[in-house]
Amino acid sequence: MTLTATTPFHPLTELRPPALGEREWLLECHCARPVTDLLKNQGWDVVTDLDCNVHCSSPDQRVYVGFLPESQQAARGELWHIHVTDKDGTTAWRQTFGPATPAQVVAGFLAALITLPTRYCTCV
Repeated sequence: MTLTATTPFHPLTELRPPALGEREWLLECHCARPVTDLLKNQGWDVVTDLDCNVHCSSPDQRVYVGFLPESQQAARGELWHIHVTDKDGTTAWRQTFGPATPAQVVAGFLAALITLPTRYCTCV
């Protein structure tokens, strides 16, 4: 699986980190676009329902990403939902992110998930 970058990739060694006092941390962007753009570029299905919730599924249908601003879960502080299933369809794990989490953080989490070539950890 290949991750397609929407912006040029610069290895961390090439980027000069700003001094901590000058750094601007991700604090805003609470729309779905950074995530949906990433997933669409990877061939994922992305559908918006009538309530403006966004549902995304991986090409193999084993990963679901939901941006659910109009759901009961969002009222409880769970705006983003990520579910990964095993080949038999059982839930392997899930992760949620709240409304204060910038969409770029969720996109970074998903980019890491997409780029890992295997389900096995090298330390095992």
